[in-house]
Amino acid sequence: MVDLKIQLGGLQMKNPVGAASGTFGFGSEFEDFFDPGRLGAIFVKGITLKNREGNDYPRMAETASGMLNAVGLQNKGVDYFIETIFPAIKHYDTEIIPNVNGSTVDDYIEVTEKLNEVKGIHAIELNISCPNVKEGGMAFGVSCPSAVAVTEAVRKAWDKTLIVKLSPNVTDITEIARGVEGAGADAVSLVNTFLGMAIDARTRRPKLSTVTGGLSGPAIKPIALRMVWQVYHAVKIPVSGMGGIMNAEDAIEFMLAGATTVQIGTANFIDPQVSVKVIDGIKAYCREHGFDRVSDLVGAMEG
Repeated sequence: MVDLKIQLGGLQMKNPVGAASGTFGFGSEFEDFFDPGRLGAIFVKGITLKNREGNDYPRMAETASGMLNAVGLQNKGVDYFIETIFPAIKHYDTEIIPNVNGSTVDDYIEVTEKLNEVKGIHAIELNISCPNVKEGGMAFGVSCPSAVAVTEAVRKAWDKTLIVKLSPNVTDITEIARGVEGAGADAVSLVNTFLGMAIDARTRRPKLSTVTGGLSGPAIKPIALRMVWQVYHAVKIPVSGMGGIMNAEDAIEFMLAGATTVQIGTANFIDPQVSVKVIDGIKAYCREHGFDRVSDLVGAMEG
């Protein structure tokens, strides 16, 4: 038997595999493919204070070994999530983790305060890394002082597990990680998408309405893996790793590099059942290599 339970800050997950925010909806969209309750966590679609229509179309484009997106945090706002969406998904036997966004620090605080009153939500993911909004998002995450400021403010409004999602679009991601750790983060998740763009040579126009967007998929995996490894050695809090994880072997690499948990993102669009395949693959790897607990994989890279 392999013990798959894992501790992410104050949050105990039944296995280390989660669905990344923005790639799994709110979970119900995948019920036709498998029971979302099998996951260790569902990091649900990004939530803002008020309704957001998102960016104009086109806002997705395929690239070599990846995709660009510029959805722009389309959602119906935190009140709608609390009143309509969460009651319909709270029965899943997994952790439901809202991804909290804002244009201002006050927005982040207000969303957090509302979620703090909801029974059954034990963690939030503070998104200071979205590259597809004109205000907030990555603007907070690329500066250490602003990342610290928003983390400190949200920490005062949230009394459960606080996970801060970091942007890779920085010079030194370890500086930001150490900053939010000092500001009260219980864990960090990384990486969000890399800022990129695509041009249609036939029309000589950008493929996205916003010109630039967030690059995800297997193309970013080696860089994301390096950043997870660097942050693991820079902070004492747990790391939730993501970025181009397409199968169990990818997920295991992230754990060996120091990720306590992993999040599956773009791969969900290719194979809706990929997350449960990764869970089974991690379990098989542990049995084959003599690991009684999945937690023993974390940071176990040799050399």
